[in-house]
Amino acid sequence: MLTLEGLHCRYGKVAAVRDLSFTVRQGELVSLIGANGAGKSTTLRAISGLMKPAAGRILFGDEDITQATARRILELGIAHCPEGRRVFPYMTVRENLEMGCYLRRDRQGIEADLKRLFERFPILFERRDQAAGTLSGGEQQMLAISRALMSRPKLVLFDEPSLGLAPNIVERIFDIIREIRAEGVTVVMVEQNAFAALELSDRAYVLEQGRVTLSGTGAELLDDPHVQQAYLGA
Repeated sequence: MLTLEGLHCRYGKVAAVRDLSFTVRQGELVSLIGANGAGKSTTLRAISGLMKPAAGRILFGDEDITQATARRILELGIAHCPEGRRVFPYMTVRENLEMGCYLRRDRQGIEADLKRLFERFPILFERRDQAAGTLSGGEQQMLAISRALMSRPKLVLFDEPSLGLAPNIVERIFDIIREIRAEGVTVVMVEQNAFAALELSDRAYVLEQGRVTLSGTGAELLDDPHVQQAYLGA
């Protein structure tokens, strides 16, 4: 479904991603783990069109999206749930959700999706007319996830979905991601909580200094001595 081939990304003269290659099959949940600065978020930004790679290719299905606009990538079915939630703080909850489907024109379908998301997240329904910036961190993360889902994506990119959240909210967020994957949506997730990410994942890649250094199933990497020492505190 998604293929990265020899991807290079730079910030000025600084190489953030170097010769990165990996694949994601339809219906999978694939995680990218690694230390801060390993190139994980940069990789997601390149996939979603927020930055242009210096070299390499990104394929989504049969289409080369390496130089595609973010709008075109969203049209194709890739949604990005960014690090730090990035809700529009002065817009209401409902207005934030409507921003997630601004490319859609099927009003009945939009209303049906809003209803379904409000049923999944009753707190968002209760606060639908409230400014998003006044929500708690967990509520904002639920809103950010819902906003991404409003585009009816085939693939969702999650960047640090548990960052800064209380433990009980983290558990709920991971349950939501598990549910999304069970509904047939493919997921690529960047997550500092390596143990939780690997438990959720069909497959995972370890990024170090912008390169893939290890890959395998989530279970295989949980048992890997290097992963245990470097990322699991074992």
